[in-house]
Amino acid sequence: MKRKNLKTIDLFAGIGGMRLGFEEVGFKTVYANDVDKYACKTYEANFGKIDNRDLKTVSAREIPDFDILLAGFPCQPFSMIGKRDGLNDKRGEVFFEIIRILNERKPTAFLLENVKYLQKHGGGKTFELIENELKEAGDGYDVFSQVLDSKNFGVPQHRERIYIVGLKKTARLKFNFPQGIKSKARNNLKGILEKKVPEKYYLSEKYYLGLLNHKKRHQQNGSGFGCEVLDTNRIANTIVCGNMGRERNLIKDRPCKKNRWGVRRLTEREYARLQGFPDSFKIPVSMTQAYKQFGNAVTVPVIKEIAAVFKEILST
Repeated sequence: MKRKNLKTIDLFAGIGGMRLGFEEVGFKTVYANDVDKYACKTYEANFGKIDNRDLKTVSAREIPDFDILLAGFPCQPFSMIGKRDGLNDKRGEVFFEIIRILNERKPTAFLLENVKYLQKHGGGKTFELIENELKEAGDGYDVFSQVLDSKNFGVPQHRERIYIVGLKKTARLKFNFPQGIKSKARNNLKGILEKKVPEKYYLSEKYYLGLLNHKKRHQQNGSGFGCEVLDTNRIANTIVCGNMGRERNLIKDRPCKKNRWGVRRLTEREYARLQGFPDSFKIPVSMTQAYKQFGNAVTVPVIKEIAAVFKEILST
C-alpha cells in the first residue's frame, strides 16, 4: 500500500477547497469535475482546466489513474434547511456516481464531506445506506467517519461537517481523524476583517431595522431565527450560501452615511478567510456567486490536516 506521488481526483469540486488542502501537503490533482458554470469559472481562474460535464455522462475509463477520490457531494438534500429529501433528491442521487467510479476504478482510498445532519437524516437510515454502499464498493473498503468543527483548525468559524474516509479493506489500515491544530493566528473575527470596506457592504438603516423587527417577531413566537450582529472578539456562525447566512454574520464596523451604527455584512474576501482560503485566491465572479461558493466550500485547513493523515499512512 505504501507509495509515493499520490494522485487525487476532485469530484463535485466546487471552487477547489479539497484540492488546495491536499496539494498543500504534496498530493497531485489529475482530474476535476463540476457542473456549476460559476464554480467552474472560479476553479479555472485558480487551477486551470476542469471538466464541466454532468458526471453521469463521464465514463470511469476516461479518468486518469488516481489513488484517492475526493468528493464534497451536494449537501443541500441532507441539510436542516429546506425539504431534506436526501437520496430521493436529484442532487442526492449523484452519490451513486461516486459508487460507480469506486466500483470501476477501485482506488486506494476516498474522502467525502457533507453536512453534520447527514447522520440523522431519515432517522439515521440514509447514513446507514451510504455507509453500506461505500463499504461494499470497489471490492470493499473500511469506512471511518467523524464530525469535525472548523473552529478547531485555525479559522474563526463554527462549522461542523461530517468527513467520511474509505481505505481498501485488504490494507487493514486505521484512519485516525485530526482533532484540530494549535494556531498562532488570532482565532477571532478581528483577525480576518478587511481594513477598508466599501459602503456597498453596509446595510441601509431601513433594511437593518426591518431585520430587527423580523427577529423580534420570531422571538415572540419562541424561535431564535433572525439576524445577528457578532462580537468581533469571538467567532462567526456557520456561513451558508443563502441570505440567511450573511444576516446571521453581521458585524459593527465604522459608522457611515448609509448606517450610523456601522452594521455591515462580511465581504467575499472575509468569507474566503473564514474558510481558510489564501488571499491570493482569485474571486472572478459576482458578489452573489462568491458568497454562494464560499458558503458551499470546504474549510481548507481541515482538509489539509486530513490530507496529512492520508500522506502518513499511504506514502513511504
